[in-house]
Amino acid sequence: MRVLVTGGAGYVGSVVVAQLVDAGHDVVVIDNLSKGHRAAVAPQALLETIDLGDTPGVTRLVGHFQPEATIHFAALSLVGESVNVPRRYYRENVAATLNLLDALDGSPCRAFVLSSSAAVYGGPTGAPLDPIDESHRLLPTNPYGETKRACERMIAWAAPRMGMRALSLRYFNAAGATATLGEDHDPESHLIPIILKVAMGRTESIGQFGDDYDTPDGTAIRDYVHVADLASAHVAAVAMLLERDVGHDAMNLGTGKGHSVAEVIAAARKLTGHPIPVTREARRPGDPPALVARGDLARASLGWVPRLPSIEEIVGSAWEWTRRHPDGYKD
Repeated sequence: MRVLVTGGAGYVGSVVVAQLVDAGHDVVVIDNLSKGHRAAVAPQALLETIDLGDTPGVTRLVGHFQPEATIHFAALSLVGESVNVPRRYYRENVAATLNLLDALDGSPCRAFVLSSSAAVYGGPTGAPLDPIDESHRLLPTNPYGETKRACERMIAWAAPRMGMRALSLRYFNAAGATATLGEDHDPESHLIPIILKVAMGRTESIGQFGDDYDTPDGTAIRDYVHVADLASAHVAAVAMLLERDVGHDAMNLGTGKGHSVAEVIAAARKLTGHPIPVTREARRPGDPPALVARGDLARASLGWVPRLPSIEEIVGSAWEWTRRHPDGYKD
């Protein structure tokens, strides 16, 4: 099958590309390499360094490749940055998605998977530790989440009229690494690689934002999902969509179990043997006390079950990759 992957040189996208290639699919990656890495793309896939804002370029590529399925990762994703430059996030996330849909119109693409986010929910409306399911109201608290919600709604309207079945996969916290692929962001905003920079001696301490949340140890709780498990959900989603009628659905990708910042730091201390000093800082505005997924729908519809759910496995895999790649991909 011919699969187009936007943002396929990025953290999650590159792992999905590797799994698609291993499954025997013909893969073309679109990535402007502003955040992704050429070295992260499987050599069996074709990398086209095109920006999704280049409408003629994307249209030419789609016309030549004629994808049967598309997985759309390319987006900006820093919450704080989105607050400071919201117009850029609408341009890079929403307008670029519209350009992609325009290019796909009339192509043989019948399956479309959007890399979405739990940011579309905002915070939980019930008790802080209650898992969030797909019926939870959508009330983003930042422009990043708002752009993901806008993309979901646009795709929900457009897909049936384009003869496509679409699925928005709402991630909770992507984490971990495979033997060859891991996180290399600049700037880094994810908790685990920031912790591991301390263990590698690159920084002196980890900032812990808030220790007075309504959680058992006072620190914020998140649902961490191994990147390889996230990737397998995308591969399963494409297969499922090709068997369905046109339309749009949304599904959570989470383990259903949350871990606090303090628990993640403790796991990293145990695995690395480093004390990992903590600097206690004030809460960040808008951070909910807990975000945990209810993932029953993905399990029922995709047959998806996380194979690496423990925080020790997740942190351990990230630590192994970081030790082998102390300077990231170096590209």
